[in-house]
Amino acid sequence: MAAKSTKIQKPTEHSDVDARIGNTVVEVKFGVDAVRTLRTSLMQVAYTVSEDPALHGYVVLADSFIAIERVREEWQRASSVLRPEVLQRLTICMASEHGMLGIPSDPASKTEQMLADVIESQRGKAGGKRADYSFIILKLLIHQWFTSGEPVTAEWLARTAGCHYPAVARALRPLGSLVERTSDRRVLLRWFPKDEFERMIAISDSARSTVRFADHSGQPRSMESHLRRLEKLAPPGLAIGGVLGATHHFPDLDLVGSPRLDLSLHCPGKHMNLDFMKALDPALKPVFDPLQPANIVVHAVRHADPLFAPREGGLAWVDPVECLLDLHEAKLDMQAGKFRDYLESTRPAKS
Repeated sequence: MAAKSTKIQKPTEHSDVDARIGNTVVEVKFGVDAVRTLRTSLMQVAYTVSEDPALHGYVVLADSFIAIERVREEWQRASSVLRPEVLQRLTICMASEHGMLGIPSDPASKTEQMLADVIESQRGKAGGKRADYSFIILKLLIHQWFTSGEPVTAEWLARTAGCHYPAVARALRPLGSLVERTSDRRVLLRWFPKDEFERMIAISDSARSTVRFADHSGQPRSMESHLRRLEKLAPPGLAIGGVLGATHHFPDLDLVGSPRLDLSLHCPGKHMNLDFMKALDPALKPVFDPLQPANIVVHAVRHADPLFAPREGGLAWVDPVECLLDLHEAKLDMQAGKFRDYLESTRPAKS
């Protein structure tokens, strides 16, 4: 394959699209699971295209969870409201490992390569990365050690993590004697892996694709207000962790106030769909300095079974280990230590 040569231009400041290449504008959405997100993106691209008759616009859905039939239905709805001269310059593309499918027609090979270049350029901005199965497998073992005390099979680890057996074997190998192996080939931790957990904390931001949001309006809404709004929006795969999650698991945890709202988003694929943040509060913008205060922090949960627990009022609670990582990431190390002591003291004895 020839070397990539696509020159991706930054869109103008007032533009609602991700990229412009010559007379082509592109909006990329990762891991979309709601038709309303597609609808919004299609209208944004349509507005841009309508302002310049030379432009052609593409909405690209990468690793989408929406069925192709639903996408075709949405295209038919758009066809009934958009002007023909705008509609004929729009295309929706479904991109996956197996190629790119276009509606109303597939893109030409050169256009497909160009769109693939744009997808790659947008991956980091969308919180996209492959799952770190060593991180996930160790987290699952710690979760099992805290909550059950029972050994598990490699099959259970693979199924819960969403990986194959070789990934489990690679994750277990460096743990050495920390892992006890039973006669029926199940595994469990012999003790809490303090050193390994400290390494997990060190790479937690990367492994969980942590994204921080701060209010830029000067009049931030309260955490309670954001939570009420989230309960109404009910984004799929979202759960509450951090301070609120920790106090759910350990009501006597000594915490004064709630400095921020930690959320965990279940995205077993490669990408986080953070569109719900725009609907939640347009004043919240991503911040990239980990030392800058944040109002809301979102972490990716990439294992196949998120281990979330039901919660009255909607959303869900994240598991205790996720809460423990949240507290450390928020620099609440003293409270994290007390929470860990509580989890150890209440863990069931191995049968």
